[in-house]
Amino acid sequence: MIFLGVDPGLQFAGFAIAQKKGQKIILLDCGYLKMAQSKNVPERVQIFYEYFQALIIKNQIQVLVLETPFLGKNAQNFLKLGYLRGILYLLAQQNKLQILEFTPTQVKQGVTGYGSASKEQVARAIKQLFPKLQTSSMERSDVTDALAVMLCGLWQQPSI
Repeated sequence: MIFLGVDPGLQFAGFAIAQKKGQKIILLDCGYLKMAQSKNVPERVQIFYEYFQALIIKNQIQVLVLETPFLGKNAQNFLKLGYLRGILYLLAQQNKLQILEFTPTQVKQGVTGYGSASKEQVARAIKQLFPKLQTSSMERSDVTDALAVMLCGLWQQPSI
């Protein structure tokens, strides 16, 4: 099965694609989509949709893995994140993908062993798990977050 972990955002959206073969995890791709702040929200939503639709088709994704959102300090950001999550649900439905979701605490616990780990601790754990990844691939926390979410999905699936 091929998994896509996504950390959605209106400026940067991280993604990670991997496959599990037995006990081995094969990282196929990771990175981020950057959207210009000069674009309005509807334009960015369309860019997000088209980018992830192409990624799903190109990589024959079967499982979409997301982190459940939490209401932070900015309700507007939370609302706008909902637009992108809706797009991901639509893409999952259109492409017949299984969706797995994990809370931020579950992701941190799964990757670092500590549910209150910082973003830096998560990033360090990801770098230890994928030492061959170029530092430039993980320059944004969006990418390490997507990798962490994707790993939680992989680890929840039984070996095939």
